[in-house]
Amino acid sequence: MHERKPAMEVVVLANRRVSQGKTFVIDMVRENTKLFSPFTVAARVCRCTSRWDLNMTDIFPHLDYKPKLPQRLDHEIGIIGAGGIVNYAHLPAYKKAGFKVVCITDRDREKAERTAKEHGIGTVCANVSELLSRPEVEIVDIAVYPAEQVGIVEQAAASGKHLLCQKPFADEYSKAVRSVELAERAKVKIAVNQQMRWDAGIRCARLLIDDGWLGAPTYGAIQVHCKTDWSLWPWIYQGKHVEIMFHSIHYIDSLRYLLGDPAYVFTSGSRAPGETTQAETKTLTTWEYKSGLQVLIDVCHTTWHDDPYAIFRFEGTEGVIKGTIGLMYNYPTGRPDTLEFMSKRNPGYWFSARLDSMWIPDAFVGPMASLMRSIESGSEPETSGRDNLRTLQVVFAEYRSMAEKRAVRPEEINA
Repeated sequence: MHERKPAMEVVVLANRRVSQGKTFVIDMVRENTKLFSPFTVAARVCRCTSRWDLNMTDIFPHLDYKPKLPQRLDHEIGIIGAGGIVNYAHLPAYKKAGFKVVCITDRDREKAERTAKEHGIGTVCANVSELLSRPEVEIVDIAVYPAEQVGIVEQAAASGKHLLCQKPFADEYSKAVRSVELAERAKVKIAVNQQMRWDAGIRCARLLIDDGWLGAPTYGAIQVHCKTDWSLWPWIYQGKHVEIMFHSIHYIDSLRYLLGDPAYVFTSGSRAPGETTQAETKTLTTWEYKSGLQVLIDVCHTTWHDDPYAIFRFEGTEGVIKGTIGLMYNYPTGRPDTLEFMSKRNPGYWFSARLDSMWIPDAFVGPMASLMRSIESGSEPETSGRDNLRTLQVVFAEYRSMAEKRAVRPEEINA
């Protein structure tokens, strides 16, 4: 009989399965005192009886998914914009990471003062020019409407400040190109806040793909059916673009990060009966790759029933990765993502990872940390402005596909 050692903690993370008349569970065994990492654990399969027969030993992959911090945490940040996303995502994330926010401005002075008081920011600037004139400000975190962003980028780049821009990067592709060119001419770093790349489920999927658990990708999907309260963002609901530009842009960027750039995209957009917006609130999109890989993005913001879902699934020649996007089950509070995967390395056995971080606010550490690390090393941020141009090409290709009822190559979108 196999006896469990007192120094080991057995955590059952996968469902039971029946195989050839026998029921098995997969136990993730962690040493209580010393862990190689939170997710470096030994997996064993045990019969679901009073005996703990050791049938298999395997190594659970190293899923070190949390953002890598810079060498210095005291790069001084000035924030332009004091809206909701700054208050419930940016600033809580920066506080957890230990980043240093020194000043803030907003065209509504009262909002800026309220935000500064709530989050312990020492200085409220009267306007953008005053914030940019402060020599201690090294990084400007821009959180304004997309149409306004390029003007602030021009000012900030001329002031020699590095930039973290809100997504969407711009409301027109040509404006995004101009922002990148302005930063490059000024020799400052520019990144875009596409923070879903650091959401736990997406980051772990990338680590598994890089480690070969999936093999060659053959299928990918993100499907989200939920009820979105657009009153939180009335300016979005009243605009000409809604779902893709302000929501599925996260999925577009994350799928590019995981699977690369598609050759063609085809999108159908619609609205639910009774909606007053003229823009799309539900979309069905397919991507086609030269390799034969196919991708589905299926999003509906008008799910009235009590069964919302937000799932991802990736299939390949060697395995399957699937999970849930926790934020979308109770936005903006959310819950941790879930992740399960299997591979031909261990046929028939599913593994699960216990994920404890949240998209909001934890993933928001990622883009800022990546920008700081790029400043220190002279490299490009992971979500650099130039990389984000390819995300925007897909975004605007999907809108062109909706309008022209055809498959569109992202390269058709140019300045």
